[in-house]
Amino acid sequence: MQALTSQVTRLAPTFTAVSDAIWSTPELCYAEHRSVAAQIDALAAQGFAITRNIAGLDTAFTADWGTDGPVIAFLGEFDALPGLSQQAGLATPLAVEDGGNGHGCGHNLLGAASMLAASALAARLRDTGIAARVRYYGCPAEEGGWGKVRMVAAGAFDDAQVGIGWHPGTYNAVRARATLAVANRRYRFTGRAAHAAMSPHLGRSALDAVELMNVGANYLREHMPQEARLHYATTDAGGSAPNVVQARAESLYMIRAPELDDLHALIARVDDVARGAALMTGTQVEIIGEGGAANVLPNAALCVVMHQAMLALGTLNFARDEIAFAQAIRDSLGDTAAADRRAQTETDALLPQGHGRLPLHSGLRCFSGRIEQGTGSTDVGDVSWQIPVVEAALATWAVGTPSHTWQAVAQGRSSAAHRAMIRAANVMAHTALTLIQQPDAIAQAQDELARRRGGRPYVPVLPDAA
Repeated sequence: MQALTSQVTRLAPTFTAVSDAIWSTPELCYAEHRSVAAQIDALAAQGFAITRNIAGLDTAFTADWGTDGPVIAFLGEFDALPGLSQQAGLATPLAVEDGGNGHGCGHNLLGAASMLAASALAARLRDTGIAARVRYYGCPAEEGGWGKVRMVAAGAFDDAQVGIGWHPGTYNAVRARATLAVANRRYRFTGRAAHAAMSPHLGRSALDAVELMNVGANYLREHMPQEARLHYATTDAGGSAPNVVQARAESLYMIRAPELDDLHALIARVDDVARGAALMTGTQVEIIGEGGAANVLPNAALCVVMHQAMLALGTLNFARDEIAFAQAIRDSLGDTAAADRRAQTETDALLPQGHGRLPLHSGLRCFSGRIEQGTGSTDVGDVSWQIPVVEAALATWAVGTPSHTWQAVAQGRSSAAHRAMIRAANVMAHTALTLIQQPDAIAQAQDELARRRGGRPYVPVLPDAA
């Protein structure tokens, strides 16, 4: 453990610089060209062989080290979010560029830590002669573009044995939770324009169809799985003139369900609601699938291995100025009572009651072996249907910080975020080395994945244009 930690420490400045470079050039999904170039340069310098254009995607790549042994997959992301430009180190909102992009989900840190883990592990394997193949997956477009889905469908993970990742957050723990499967679907209605006062009988309102679809979706909500979600936006209301019957209108739905097969069934029902709305209004509807992601199949066997690594690494101790900045961020958030109650009352594997939990979490949430049901979605789910996957969460942000906010962006290149990023790399590298040295643990994780799938086929939610 000490020798591997030394490799992480040695390489940390290189990949911290990569993280900051990606933070400074935030790029949206499938346009992460500078971010990819920075990663490829850093990994090539560590002796990794680069394969570009995975699944035909300009910003998807893999980096491989080693030729024998199990393939250990480290998952990396690096896309930003629109409209979240924010200067670093400030606890007040101030954009770098008005309307610009920002790393509100911490993906600059996410990819950099995974690269650091892969590079440190490769260096340690080189020193010891232990056989394994280390592979970093540069995965674009997690924020709504679902890049990993297309990589999985192209067979990029077919020869990997296990996947390891992490995500920035407000606490330290293994991410022992499932997510919701999700699909993005656009419903484009076409009617016929007419004068709304003089000849309304000649018109067929596409906007009426959008509104009736929403009414039908509201009734459907009572009759779908409890954990499922429907949310929508009217992306085209057909114009601004009320005296014209709107000949076009459009809505975009996100459909979520706890399991992939539940999702496909729910998609069919929402599609029927749209067709019914078109029938009632005498309009036509075009249904456009814009992709989606499977639910994460969590792996308790791997969570145990990762939790043990996090226990062994101990508390994540922050400096006084880091704590002060975290408190200033918390002061900007308003009500954090609910987050504080959980932080202060839940049991911690490393901290006494109430100590070291605010404003930055320095301990480790206990892992009981139970898997929780989460409400978000991620394309990591599609990887988890192919190979066993485990992820950690590390406290890169102050307790209570919501992701996808300017506050998350402001903390994205702080020394506290760097400290947590380096710890994440340590956790992932140690988890990987344990699995390489204990092949039975990989076999146990693969058996658990087979049980969780239960013979169900993997049917990806690909965009219609793919």
